[in-house]
Amino acid sequence: MTDAIRLAARTLGDTGPRVVFVHGLFGQGRNWTTIARRLADDGHRVTLLDLPNHGHSPWTDRVDYGDMAEYVAAELALLGDPVTLVGHSMGGKVAMQLALRRPELLRALVVVDIAPTDYPESGGRTDDPDEEASPFAAFIAAMQGVDLDTLQTREDADAALRTAVRSTMVRSFLLQSLVRDGAGGGGWRWRLNLETLARDLGELRRFPDPPPGATFDGPVLWIAGANSTYVLDEDRPRMDQLFPTTRLVRVKNAGHWVHSEQPEVFLETVRRFLQQVEG
Repeated sequence: MTDAIRLAARTLGDTGPRVVFVHGLFGQGRNWTTIARRLADDGHRVTLLDLPNHGHSPWTDRVDYGDMAEYVAAELALLGDPVTLVGHSMGGKVAMQLALRRPELLRALVVVDIAPTDYPESGGRTDDPDEEASPFAAFIAAMQGVDLDTLQTREDADAALRTAVRSTMVRSFLLQSLVRDGAGGGGWRWRLNLETLARDLGELRRFPDPPPGATFDGPVLWIAGANSTYVLDEDRPRMDQLFPTTRLVRVKNAGHWVHSEQPEVFLETVRRFLQQVEG
């Protein structure tokens, strides 16, 4: 890690056990707001973090899992209490790296639709010809291709992304990071460091080797979309090796964005896990 930075963070709830959410690529902490409010109503203090190069957090000169894990660990240390850390996709890899390096900061870990493995830069992980190939480079190119100087409305940006990003849900997710400067009258900009993310996308597909012999022995809930190929049966031995108390739940009728596609099932699954680990 080069320079110490503070991540943008927002906490809902004033008392109770701590839960911290870490978003995936192109996301931001606010993606978790609805679920965070429900957990805060249950009596939790829920912190939503923006990872570097995303949301309101500073931009850095590289995208690296070790760096991101250290930045998040620094924020958790300031909270003062062990937390249940929830990470989706890229954020799930960050959460795993942190758990293997700073286990004392965590009460428990929730990993959402990602495995401790390297993902292919092109093509799929299965022989299924209908499997969605990794589309993230195309997403970045589409966002970079939006002419922000002539852009009039968010609807125009949505139309510009439609060819590369067919899913309405995913386009809506990406467009949450498109903002105007000032009170609606300024120019448009992305709250994403697209140039650096594009350059280091290969690094984000990897899962760096943890310290030799490292395991996280605390409670681990793995939530995967039943329609997703991000967590395959062949990933289970590595999951169990690094996280020996893993419980895997596959959510029906959900793909990679489990918490958006099946929010009530996701919330109830996390709630039951929290009741177990906090009891």
